[in-house]
Amino acid sequence: MKKNELKQVLKPLIKECIKECIFEEGVLSGIITEVVSGLENQRIVTEGVTIKTKNDEVERQERIKVLEEKAEADRQERIKKLNESAKVGGVNVFEGIDESSLPVEKAGNGPLSGQSPGDPGVNIDGIVNLASGKWKHLI
Repeated sequence: MKKNELKQVLKPLIKECIKECIFEEGVLSGIITEVVSGLENQRIVTEGVTIKTKNDEVERQERIKVLEEKAEADRQERIKKLNESAKVGGVNVFEGIDESSLPVEKAGNGPLSGQSPGDPGVNIDGIVNLASGKWKHLI
């Protein structure tokens, strides 16, 4: 038997055996899983373009959290200095003012933005008296 004849007979057989191994025995899914897990923790640089991974996003969120905490600490320090400087000539200019009467700092334009949580609002006790006890009939 010549080399070319043997090649023509063996090539399809070997090709079919490899296909069976890869698809039927789950070898392909194992290879794909290993490749994906290997790529997850790496940065891929292609022609100067960096593809970010999940770890980059986590690091970015941690940096943002640290910056927000630092900003809040600075804010608290400024408030403390302001309160200390508010005592002019031994007199506390904020005496008698509690925090619930001060406007609340809120981001946004909600219906109650800028309102203090201690604000009692509008008294609606008189609404019950308008119906003269006939609420059961109205409902």
